[in-house]
Amino acid sequence: MGLLDSLVGALGQGGAANPQGDLLKMLIGMLSQGGAEAGSGAAAPGGLGGLGGLLEAFARNGLGHVADSWVGSGQNLPVSADQLSQVLGSERVGQMANQLGLNPGDLLGQLVHLLPQVVDKVTPQGQVPQGDLAAQLGGMDLGKMLGSLLRG
Repeated sequence: MGLLDSLVGALGQGGAANPQGDLLKMLIGMLSQGGAEAGSGAAAPGGLGGLGGLLEAFARNGLGHVADSWVGSGQNLPVSADQLSQVLGSERVGQMANQLGLNPGDLLGQLVHLLPQVVDKVTPQGQVPQGDLAAQLGGMDLGKMLGSLLRG
């Protein structure tokens, strides 16, 4: 069982009983180095080259200040569904939505709330972690972290 499966297992099963668990699994995969699913070696749908790649995509689209607020220690700035779709690209959003069994609008509606929180939680020191994010997440209390995200 890979790290991402363990994360979702800590929250309960994914699928119909816990669709946000599946979304969290995908997000962590997207933010991990290279966007690969842990243990599979395959790029996860939505893989952008990890957290650094996501931050670069925000910067390229004129939204670097928004993503930087999620990493920094201050308040997280909001992102709209349209902005997020622009950053991720419609093809990537479609692939992610398809994998989760959602329509793209519903996926973006969930991501605008969840993505800022996840980025904030994986950068607790206000710094982008260097190296493999998935390996670094192994030392965190992920069940508690992700449980708080689901309640939020």
